[in-house]
Formats: sequence, C-alpha cells, structure tokens
Amino acid sequence: MTQPVLQIENLRVSFRIQKEYFAAVGGVTLNVHSNEVLAIVGESGCGKSALALAITGLHAPERTKLEGSIRFEGMDMLALGVHELNAIRGRKIGMIFQDPLSALNPLMTAGRQIEESLDYHTTLSPDHKRQRTLDLLERVGITNPGEIYGRYPHQLSGGLRQRIMIAMAIACDPVLLIADEPTTALDVTIQAQIMALLKELQQQTNTGIMLITHNLGIVAEMADRVAVMYAGEIVELADVETLFDRPLHPYTRSLLHSIPSLQTPHEKLHVIQGIVPPLQQLATAGCRFQSRINWIPATEHEENPILREVEPGHWVRCTCYRSFYFPDQPKGGICDGLS
Repeated sequence: MTQPVLQIENLRVSFRIQKEYFAAVGGVTLNVHSNEVLAIVGESGCGKSALALAITGLHAPERTKLEGSIRFEGMDMLALGVHELNAIRGRKIGMIFQDPLSALNPLMTAGRQIEESLDYHTTLSPDHKRQRTLDLLERVGITNPGEIYGRYPHQLSGGLRQRIMIAMAIACDPVLLIADEPTTALDVTIQAQIMALLKELQQQTNTGIMLITHNLGIVAEMADRVAVMYAGEIVELADVETLFDRPLHPYTRSLLHSIPSLQTPHEKLHVIQGIVPPLQQLATAGCRFQSRINWIPATEHEENPILREVEPGHWVRCTCYRSFYFPDQPKGGICDGLS
C-alpha cells in the first residue's frame, strides 16, 4: 500500500470544562491512504466528530488542547498557523459537515458558496468560476444547476443541501475528504444516492475518504477499512470483510448484534446496556466498556488496555474479547485460534 496521505499518532483531544481539561479523544492512531475509504463508527458521544475537527484544526484553541501528531502529506498539522491551515482546508482537505443547513451560510446562494472556495484557492476569472460551479453541481447529480445556483439554503431540500456541501468539499479536487455523518436526517433513497456519489467521486479522483458514521449498513457498502471508536478510543480496527465476518471486541459485536435481521424478524432486538459516559466521567485507566458488560469478570479486563494485532491487519483493544459472550447465547467460539 502507498504512503498514507494522513497519519495520526497517539492523538489526544481535550476540552476545557471550567478549569479542567477532559480528553474526548484519547490516544488515537490511524492512517488514511489515497483511494481508500476508512470508516469511523460508534455511538454518538464516542469522539468521532472531535477527531475530525482536530484534523482540520477547527476546534476553538482557547478551550482545546491537542497532543500527539497529525501529519498530512508529511506536514505537521499541529505546528501550522491559521494562514497555513487555510491554504490546506478546502484545497487539499475537503470537509462535509454533519448538518448542511447549519453549515451553509443562509445569506448566500448555493452557487456563491461553492465559488467562495474557488475565490480563495484559485485564480479563475469570474466567468470560469461560474462555469466550474455549474459543472460541480452537475457532477454531484443536480440536473438543473443553473436554477439551483441562485437558490438559498432554505429553498433547498435536505438532499440538495447535502449535494451542495459535497460540491463545496470537492471544488478544488482535495487529496483527503472527511465526511462527518453525510447522510444524517436523509431518507433511505437519498442516503443511497449520496453514498453512491461519494464512492464514484473517490474512484474518479483517487481521493482518500474518512467516513464518520454510526450506520453500519453504509459501512458495509462503502468502507475498505473500519475503525470502531468507543469513549474516545479505537477499540477495533480491521478491513471491512474481517470486521463483519470476525468481530472481536465486545463493543463491535454488540453493535452488530443490535442490527435488526430479516432472517429472524420475530427475535427480540438486542440492546446494549448503559450509555457512553459523559466526558467528565470517562475512565482514565482500565477497559472503558467494562461497565456495559458487567457479566464479564473484572479479571478478564486489562488494567491498561492497548491495541494488539491479533491477526494480520486486525487490531483489538483489551483482552476481554477472549471471554466475551452474550448472556442469551452460548459462550465461546468466535476467538478460537486467536491470541
């Protein structure tokens, strides 16, 4: 595999609450390669968006502390100033935000918002910028680009607003695209169209994509590799086939076990006990998922869990996976032959 376009090593993102800092992202290490879709999955509150905003330098510096390393195309992103970051954001790194209605400027037309990126990063003439914008609108599947160009965000449907966000993100042909919950609040048909569009764009441009989502169906369709995140930590990392065929960490298995099945329509839906702990209550030692699988003895958890490669390309945090089982199912079986 080629050199990663993005290398994150031991990244820690802490937010100040009153006079103390609390880590929303604790020691994350990840790589993203060209022409790859890396999915980050987990419940709300697990630190996925905090990770994405740290990569692009969009956290408020007066209340955020970043530790570790973020390298993009060899550049140390944490050492760059605002001017240097602005030269990268929108040009080499595109971002699709979670809520397009709040991310778009309500006082600017869709066309002008796309052109704003071209204003900053290119020297195209006004006529060429307009034509480039119309071409981008067509590229993201809008059949009437001339009409949509002059509309304001409140005049557009959720699917159209999301397409405008994608057009803005890819306007300058970025090397890396970060998509933070790009299908939130969209119906299933529009979701499928948006994800197909992202996949097509990635294949056309060899862009690396970091896809942040809690939708495991989208992950199965889109991703090459998957990082499962819980309470600020990566608890499992594997290629998509391995993760769905041989999930190991109790949290991964619990997420997959919670998906309704057409094969067993009358079976009771599995619910994961408890909730993701608040930021101020995140454990600083031990297995952070321990309290939600309290039928597993405490002795089966590590005091300081680390990610271990249990088979080629398959990483798992904490040894508790070896003894994990669902209370309503037979014990053992899935971890045979793994260390």
